[in-house]
Amino acid sequence: MNTKKVRKAVIPAAGLGTRFLPATKGIAKEMLPIIDKPTILYQVEEAVNAGIEEVIIIISKAKEEIIHFFERDERYEEYLISKNHPEFAKIIKDIATLAKITFVYQDEQKGLGHAILCTKQAVGNEPFMVILGDDLIVNRSGDNASKQLIDAYYKTGTSILGVQTVDEKVTYKYGIVRPGEINERFIEVLGMVEKPKTNPPSRYAALGRYLLTPDIFDKLEHTEPGAGGEIQLTDALTKLDCLYAYDFVGERYDIGDKFGYVRAVIDFSLEREDLKEQVSEYVRKKS
Repeated sequence: MNTKKVRKAVIPAAGLGTRFLPATKGIAKEMLPIIDKPTILYQVEEAVNAGIEEVIIIISKAKEEIIHFFERDERYEEYLISKNHPEFAKIIKDIATLAKITFVYQDEQKGLGHAILCTKQAVGNEPFMVILGDDLIVNRSGDNASKQLIDAYYKTGTSILGVQTVDEKVTYKYGIVRPGEINERFIEVLGMVEKPKTNPPSRYAALGRYLLTPDIFDKLEHTEPGAGGEIQLTDALTKLDCLYAYDFVGERYDIGDKFGYVRAVIDFSLEREDLKEQVSEYVRKKS
């Protein structure tokens, strides 16, 4: 199968973050930290660790602090070194040199499909990853979610939807796959239902990772506004000639949800040598 190498990833970061108001009035939700690392840095690192060479971040004019975060600041590096903190200087230099990072503006909030369409020129005629910032996914025993989807693409040559099974009680929160043939972790997608109120077609939910082929742009350009008057990526996906889902391995944290965010902070704290004993003791006392 002659498939192009996956070199680019898209991270939508233009949303308003209303679920975290009032904090997000003054700071982009993607800059909210999991301890001491902004959440968007985890997404960029995931892309880089999956072999991505260029990360395209979709922002709005109100989110330009994200640009500043990823810019090289040699003066600040020199200041940190002068204060005997060369380790911090190295950290911020490494962030600025992780990968080629390109910024694309979404001037109006017209949905995820519209956001992806804004990257058409930057992506070009090649396959690309989409990593949604609200879904922090960690596979502690193997390849990350993006790498798993990229490898799945190399086997099918088609767009790949990252899914996991969720409890039927919460299927109304997600885009749910109508499955066809299932072969190990590969699921033929016959259709999708966005946030079904009743009778979900399965428990396979789209969870913030997509490997998209460039024909998605034509589908998006001919997709009418759907739920909420927005251009829905789900509607465009169902127009593709062939679509597979992949049941990826990893623990997902919904960091767009307050409890999901707190859970991530606790779990990541418990994995850090400098924090795990204190946090464990504190949690035991509180429980």
